[in-house]
Amino acid sequence: MIQLLNKNYFNVKLYMWLSFIFFSAIFILFPQIDVKTSALFYDGNSFYLKGSLFERFFYNSVKVLLTAFTLGSFAVYFYNKFTKKNLLGVDGKVMLYIVLVLSIAPGLIVNATLKDHWGRARPVQITEFGGHKTFSPAFVLSDQKGHSFSSGHTSAAFAFVGFALLSRKRRRFWMSLAISYGVLVSFARLIAGGHFLSDIVTSFFIVWIVTHILYKLIFKKDSAI
Repeated sequence: MIQLLNKNYFNVKLYMWLSFIFFSAIFILFPQIDVKTSALFYDGNSFYLKGSLFERFFYNSVKVLLTAFTLGSFAVYFYNKFTKKNLLGVDGKVMLYIVLVLSIAPGLIVNATLKDHWGRARPVQITEFGGHKTFSPAFVLSDQKGHSFSSGHTSAAFAFVGFALLSRKRRRFWMSLAISYGVLVSFARLIAGGHFLSDIVTSFFIVWIVTHILYKLIFKKDSAI
């Protein structure tokens, strides 16, 4: 059974595919989970942790870190190209992979397709939490003109999974670090009323799946994670 669950399908473990399906079904069948989870951080007047040092730090850190890692990768690539060296193994394939990971998962799928067009109102915008919009379940198109589904910050934070897959040594350590960072950023968005739990979970699985598929397509080998 364990062997079957660990089998790769498009370089994604079967248990990850099944987990995505399972959590999606839970959020569809029991949509109030989203409201109840967000309510844990609402005191009747506001999301009381919004604006806290923790929330602001992790909210603002995503753009800074992702920009730094991306520009750093380009810098190393051009350094290798002009000096004919192989610093950190950053070559054309690596740069293609990084660009596609960032543009397809967080960019095209999460932000351009889902977030900009799904219409789901954010927790802070719905009547249950002092807003004026109506709650709509995950995976259901809404007319609320919101940008909650799915989480852009979560998808960008978990994009570091793509960088972790490129590591030649201590890959599990870097992967754990990337996942931990993604979880912290996601929690920051949850406690601020910026996103529902389902928005966060969906973005995680989208990035994980797309990242691993791209790794297989570009490098022609399994990620072994």
